Amino acid sequence: MQRIIGSLLLFFMAITFIASIAPTPTPRFNRYFVAAESYESVGVFDVDKNDTLDIVSGDFWYEGPNFRRRHLIGNEPRKDQYYDDFSTIPLDVNGDGYMDFVTGGWFDQTLRWVENPGASNKKSTWPLHEIGKVGNVETTRAWDIDGDGVLDIVPNNPNHPLKYVKLTSPGVFKTVTVAPKQGHGLGFGDINGDGRGDLIVSDGWLEAPENRESGPWTLHKEFELGTASVPIIVADVNGDKLNDLIVGQGHSYGIHWYEQVRNAQGQRSWTKHLIDDKNSQYHCLEWTDITGDGRPDLVTGKRYRAHNDGDPGCYDPVGLYYFTWDTARKQFVKHEIAYGPAGVGKGTGIYFAIADLHKNGRKDIIVAGKDGLVVFFNEAGTKK
Repeated sequence: MQRIIGSLLLFFMAITFIASIAPTPTPRFNRYFVAAESYESVGVFDVDKNDTLDIVSGDFWYEGPNFRRRHLIGNEPRKDQYYDDFSTIPLDVNGDGYMDFVTGGWFDQTLRWVENPGASNKKSTWPLHEIGKVGNVETTRAWDIDGDGVLDIVPNNPNHPLKYVKLTSPGVFKTVTVAPKQGHGLGFGDINGDGRGDLIVSDGWLEAPENRESGPWTLHKEFELGTASVPIIVADVNGDKLNDLIVGQGHSYGIHWYEQVRNAQGQRSWTKHLIDDKNSQYHCLEWTDITGDGRPDLVTGKRYRAHNDGDPGCYDPVGLYYFTWDTARKQFVKHEIAYGPAGVGKGTGIYFAIADLHKNGRKDIIVAGKDGLVVFFNEAGTKK
């Protein structure tokens, strides 16, 4: 009996070891052209309530599952080489059961929501509603800041006060100011392990008080992140139970992760590790399982012509990538999805989406930008 038990133990230990060294699945992506529009933001949600996901970008929404038939949303005026539309956050603002979306503009400094007209959404343009003048909107994200189970809207407004906007009742928003000024870059997550989400800005992190609205939010100036990405990812990268930061340079070269370290006295410090320094304009990041192995991956790329050829690396090839975490070597591994000159490679724009468009269990990547609107369908993976 002891021999049998010993053999079973050895068998299960071998299975565990094999699982620990099992190769990461490598997805294959099928590039699918949607439109040559130059809006820099795209979202995904079921516009017409037919249980099929649609794509929303700029002045149009595209019917799933083929995304060929498009419908006019509005007529966003062009501002120089941009459209003043820098996020596409799905949110049923008026509570009518149809998904609306939230966006904001750099040039008119306005946060606004765009109303889905419901049953007439294939024939009617979508009304615009101003939420507030918040300052130049670099882009916008949605996080549950106060932990009430409802997403709040957080605009990145460089050189303006940091605030978040709460939907308090259908169509009604309340603005909560967190800090007198913010820079380029914004993230959200629990830094100190107290169960509350903190806000990360370019020159430190703001510790969330128990009452988020009354404050105060305490700024800890523990790092300088430069022209940081939106979002700054907060995640336990190396599995040590401490949340780290993943930061791209939105208007310069490089992407890094900042390891949170505690000494014996519990004092915090940050160790900067390189992820990639070959590309610039890592403006938008997503942290999600793209390979299907149950572990989150980093999906990002170069934003094409972020400042209209005014940034370092602006004439370099364009790339879209995912990075897997190598546990043994404790570093990220880069994988190309699309790389090359504009039209061959693909930029991320300022706000892209990841969604299982055809409900087949695989996450697809939907990217807009000055180089067009494209879907990268995640096909069955192979082992490497």
